Amino acid sequence: MLKRLKNPTGYFILGGLAIFLVVQILLSAGILNNFWRGIIFWGAAITMVTLGLNLIFGFNGQFSLGQYGFYAIGAYGAADVTYRWVHEDPSGVVVVFFGLWLSLLLYALVSVLLRRFYGITVMTKFTAYLLATILAFWVAVKVLLPVLGPVTMTLLGALPEAVSQQIVFFIALLGGAGLAGIVSFIFGIPVLELGSDYFGIATLSFTIIIKVLLDNTDTLLPFPEMKGARGMIGIPQWTTWPWVFGTFMLVVVVMRNLLHSSSGRTILAVREDERAAELVGIDVNWAKILPFVMGSIFAGLAGGIRAHDMAFLHPQSFNFIQSFNPLIIVVFGGLGSMTGTILTGFIWIFLLEGLLRLYLPSGFETWRFVVYPLILLLMMLLRSEGLFGEYELPFLRRSALPLRRKVASEESEEVA
Repeated sequence: MLKRLKNPTGYFILGGLAIFLVVQILLSAGILNNFWRGIIFWGAAITMVTLGLNLIFGFNGQFSLGQYGFYAIGAYGAADVTYRWVHEDPSGVVVVFFGLWLSLLLYALVSVLLRRFYGITVMTKFTAYLLATILAFWVAVKVLLPVLGPVTMTLLGALPEAVSQQIVFFIALLGGAGLAGIVSFIFGIPVLELGSDYFGIATLSFTIIIKVLLDNTDTLLPFPEMKGARGMIGIPQWTTWPWVFGTFMLVVVVMRNLLHSSSGRTILAVREDERAAELVGIDVNWAKILPFVMGSIFAGLAGGIRAHDMAFLHPQSFNFIQSFNPLIIVVFGGLGSMTGTILTGFIWIFLLEGLLRLYLPSGFETWRFVVYPLILLLMMLLRSEGLFGEYELPFLRRSALPLRRKVASEESEEVA
């Protein structure tokens, strides 16, 4: 057992368990009050959002300002599911869960169909997948909800309340992340064809559009429970430290494994030279869509966690100014560094939203938009690679040892 733990994965597991137990003990003992509890949960959420942006920008080279838009979709989507459930309305659970799975099924069918034709335009692909999404959720609302709604309410209602609550919360988090992923997939089909600068402008516009829609959820959109610009209240406060830790570790492991896979190599190849990647046979469109969707899913998952911690959502929390926060954290930590993003994300929240709010006079927040550009300018001049550069913790770092062993064995066979 000890021999197995003498490797980066073993140390990572032990370190993670130690952090989980220490924080859980401090929370259970009341040593960490609600303020610092919120800071820890917020740090985990913003770090998940920023890891998604680093996957899109740092590892794939696509300059995006849309993370907060997908963060908002995940937050409001997950919150609406649980809000309806606590008001004895199973529609959110049924529509989101089955709508997502039907969408994925129809996407697979559309993909197979489109491969049979040559010269398919981008707008044709966009229209096909958009219609598939609309059809999936129409079926979920008009066909499945009347049948499965009462059944779902009966089955989950028969379980102990604590168990049914956790199941609904899981579906809500899955639904918020899935909705963010679907929207990013549909949005990314035409927009990722643009160059990096134009793509950044398009994603910034997307964040502004999402914010405006959230301001009018009770007028333009059929979600009166979200209350538009007044803010959504009555969200159950179901976020706990095990959920925060579990979702955060899931994001870290999934992103790490993705980057260490063959798909990860294609993602990095597009960042280094898109034209060269295309010439060697890499599907550049897929290599752009994949990190964009995965990064958006991370943001949507973080939104669901954050919504059920605050128990209140307001559109102003997701305006385009806030969308620069993940970008600043990525630049500080280092583009293409998961370790830098993780450490900088927690330090960012701990200092700016924790210590400085406690010890600096009120009103200092307005100066942060003066301080941020100055710090960014100094960072770019003095250390353009970020605080951590390309450094990674051993578990997150790609190991070249197996490849070297393979090459060495082949050379020894040739000599023999």
